[in-house]
Amino acid sequence: MPDTILVLNSGSSSIKFGLFDVSAAEPSLLCKGLLDEHEAKPRLVVKGPAGEDLFETRRDAPDADGGHLFADVLGFIEDRFGERSLRAVGHRIVHGGPDYSGPVALTDDITAKLEALTPLAPLHQPRSLAPVRTFAAIRPELTQIACFDTAFHHGLAPPASRFAIPRRFEARGIRRYGFHGLSFEYVAGRLAEIAPEFATRRIVIAHLGNGASLCALRDGRSIDTTMGLTPLDGLVMGTRCGTIDPGVLLYLQQHENMSVDEVQHLLYHESGLFGVSGTSADMRTLLASSAAAAREAVDLFTFRAAQAVAMMTTTLGGLDCLVFTGGIGEHAKEIRGAIGERLAWMGVRIDAASNDPARGRINRGDSTVDIFVIPTNEEMTIARHCAALIRGRHVT
Repeated sequence: MPDTILVLNSGSSSIKFGLFDVSAAEPSLLCKGLLDEHEAKPRLVVKGPAGEDLFETRRDAPDADGGHLFADVLGFIEDRFGERSLRAVGHRIVHGGPDYSGPVALTDDITAKLEALTPLAPLHQPRSLAPVRTFAAIRPELTQIACFDTAFHHGLAPPASRFAIPRRFEARGIRRYGFHGLSFEYVAGRLAEIAPEFATRRIVIAHLGNGASLCALRDGRSIDTTMGLTPLDGLVMGTRCGTIDPGVLLYLQQHENMSVDEVQHLLYHESGLFGVSGTSADMRTLLASSAAAAREAVDLFTFRAAQAVAMMTTTLGGLDCLVFTGGIGEHAKEIRGAIGERLAWMGVRIDAASNDPARGRINRGDSTVDIFVIPTNEEMTIARHCAALIRGRHVT
């Protein structure tokens, strides 16, 4: 009987999922979809591998834990793919802390340890763990596997991993972890397939989306990244501030009389593109706007992204290849072009014809840096890890 794995990728307001056949060496997508439990009538949409409509349903009212929608997903899988055996559910878990450097089969004890990391990712960790609890309640016999966004960066070492604070805090796990690792892992693998000559070269991958970060790779391994202890650090994001003077936070508490919770909400939900533009966190909306504040938000985004590429280049001692991925990185030619213009002094030259639309390699012939656009696929990375764990441990 062919084996399948259900992969869940939890976002801030919806959950992407994919069902993969893992009978062969490489997982293959059977269907994909979206669960949106934050609408007035929560919605489940399922599509085939090519995007064809397979199934859609709505619930009359929001469900506190999303259990009804997850039951609908399982019902669809059993109706459509009942001849296959669902072996596990794989989850994207944002923070693995210092203990988890690879995928792990979840137990109550491990789940509790991951919940304890919520202060390090308050926007993401609860969302990624909520489906774990729901599936444990509705299908307790089903194996659940955690795959971590921090795992790809687990080998980060000083000085890249270190904060300039008393060392006793580093001993307690206060260090730079990095995120978007499942995306970086996939894109690095795809680059090795389409351009193997870069396998041992100096690479920067720019994952640009509502959440955004860069990763510096040498020999296919992460040696630096822009996010730190939490997913709040680094680049300007949709609603997150990115790198900020710590004195600003002290000022907000001491002189604006803001509580810790109010500052946290400001930094995670009211800042970034939304905060600067005053209108939207959606790059598409900002690019289409003629408002000065919208243009200024876009300008800050590209300014900080280019700065960070230069910073990663310093870590690498040079730059051979720049890769764009993520929702903005893959689809916003204006953003890629603007970042390229800011990096022209480094020999970055984007070819306008290749950049619109993006055609894989988008650098000009006179560019000293090779530039690619590679769509990411975090769900595939999770499916690969889950399949390997099941085979290696003979999970039943």
